[in-house]
Amino acid sequence: MDYKDAGAIKKGSNKPRHSEHNAKGSRKNPFGKSEGKAELLARMKAAAKARQNAS
Repeated sequence: MDYKDAGAIKKGSNKPRHSEHNAKGSRKNPFGKSEGKAELLARMKAAAKARQNAS
């Protein structure tokens, strides 16, 4: 194979092929919004209870 005619390697871009539906700074997940510990704990307890009731 003649590598002389292959040309230069194309430089890749560092951006993703698609955007995430809940990316930081989007409408669903704005910057500076963080859920409090109480909300997180309540959500975890609800998930645990749902898992317990399912089995």
